[in-house]
Amino acid sequence: MLKRLVPLMGLIALTSGCGRSSAIGRVPDFTPVQDGLEQRAMFDPGLPIYTERYSPLDQASLWTSGQRSLLGDRRAIKRGDITTVVIEIDDKAEISNTSSRSRSGSESLGVPQLFGIPQRINERLPEGASMDSAVSIGSNSASSGDGSVRRNEKLTLRVAATVVDVLPNGTLSIQGSQEVRVNFEMRELLVTGFVRPEDISRQNEITYDKIAAARVSYGGRGQITDMQQPRIGQQVLDAVLPF
Repeated sequence: MLKRLVPLMGLIALTSGCGRSSAIGRVPDFTPVQDGLEQRAMFDPGLPIYTERYSPLDQASLWTSGQRSLLGDRRAIKRGDITTVVIEIDDKAEISNTSSRSRSGSESLGVPQLFGIPQRINERLPEGASMDSAVSIGSNSASSGDGSVRRNEKLTLRVAATVVDVLPNGTLSIQGSQEVRVNFEMRELLVTGFVRPEDISRQNEITYDKIAAARVSYGGRGQITDMQQPRIGQQVLDAVLPF
């Protein structure tokens, strides 16, 4: 088993080393935008905009209800539209539990008189032994537990998301991504979920707490992230070794 494991670990280490060597001295590449789900949604013509027949005087009015008018509603309503997702997370949680349990018990059994049999047995027992207290049992157990959880998370982000689909009930499926490269480190922000058109504000913004099935990912890749990750050999050993 060990003879087979060593070549396998060596092969994995060599493969992982070759994968990281291609990024040595190079900045992380941006994720291609072409042929993505967001771009395909923007090329979709979407539903036609409803327009009534207005006279030339009505078309020049500032109070028309069309989306393209000066005071029209410019919130995202169809596939390909863009809205702003505001992520402001400031959560605190503290849980503390304490439990204790104790139990004690004792049992004693003696046979001082039984038709004179204990006295005759005592004569044959070694010095100091007696049948007066034949059986004596005692037990004592105790257990205690103490646990606590403390969490503090704060995150403030803004990202533009694209309506990639309009569900049959009118709910909008949105998806947004943002990448910022600083030196050799790439910061990535991904947002997906489902929103109701009426939850989008007049400023064409929606907060994260109104997004159903929200998935928010904020991380990075690059030299700093790579240094914070355990080496591939250590990860393999952690998964294989039973102790």
